Amino acid sequence: MSTTPITDAEVKSLRERLQPFYREAEKVLIGQRLLLDRILIGLLTNGHILLEGVPGLAKTLAVRTVAQTMRLKFQRIQFTPDLLPADLVGTQIYNPRTGDFSVKQGPIFGNIILADEINRAPAKVQSALLESMEERQVTIGDTTFPLPHPFLVLATQNPIEQEGTYPLPEAQVDRFMLKVLLTYPSKEDEVAIVDRMGNVQQNITALPVIERSDLDTLRQTIDRIHVDDRVKRYIVDVIQATRNPAAYKLEMAGLIQYGASPRGTIALYRASRAHAFLEGRGYVTPQDVKSIATEVLRHRVVVSYESEAEDLKADDLIRRILDGLPVP
Repeated sequence: MSTTPITDAEVKSLRERLQPFYREAEKVLIGQRLLLDRILIGLLTNGHILLEGVPGLAKTLAVRTVAQTMRLKFQRIQFTPDLLPADLVGTQIYNPRTGDFSVKQGPIFGNIILADEINRAPAKVQSALLESMEERQVTIGDTTFPLPHPFLVLATQNPIEQEGTYPLPEAQVDRFMLKVLLTYPSKEDEVAIVDRMGNVQQNITALPVIERSDLDTLRQTIDRIHVDDRVKRYIVDVIQATRNPAAYKLEMAGLIQYGASPRGTIALYRASRAHAFLEGRGYVTPQDVKSIATEVLRHRVVVSYESEAEDLKADDLIRRILDGLPVP
């Protein structure tokens, strides 16, 4: 694989390969361009995505549509309070005739996994995803099975204030590259949704337009996006500032309980590269970092009780950091 820096002309040529994807996906999804961009960032950088929003915002439809456009195996897992880890990864089945055990693989063996309403299942079930999300493998009994390539978990989550939800374990939350918040569509978009989806018999589906080989090529392209040393240091400064704001002369004493982990540094670096690619550039700018930083960090920055008392959320503190740090 070539690791030489890529030119803007090459980036724009490769970026054009995604136009059929957007065209097909937007036949089904209206006003969700940002969501499509973020799912692409996850696919291109091997990063998982957590989608949060109230029911009915087309989270499930978006994930299914992306899988259809790319000929990827789609598996949907509905997380419920009575779900067991074996329902995700699979189990061993005893054959009384032979006295042997055979392995029945679970729905985790797919390319795009929709973990629907992931925070409605208890922690032991959510923890069953840890090995698969980080190591791309699953252990059933004493045998380890590799997961298909590519492998991406897109988990939907209801706002934690809703009834019947559980907070996700910190170790699992940190494995999601991005946390994307979905809001209600605009008035114009909602009118378009009614026009397109209002008929009972209407069945609009997206056609497969991206081959797996194309996806692999685009993934290799991300590693050729140039990142200047000053931008690298800026990325590290952003992460370090979440842990020790005082070192950067930011007046945020006592507002952050825990900052982002080194996994967050890697996620911000990769996501910034992918963002630059989607913008049609062969190099990363500080604005790429700022554009994606909130979604990379909002689930990694744990606010303190003082912040909660002042009604400050992680997004507010990240915005203060981005506004306060000098830009190279």
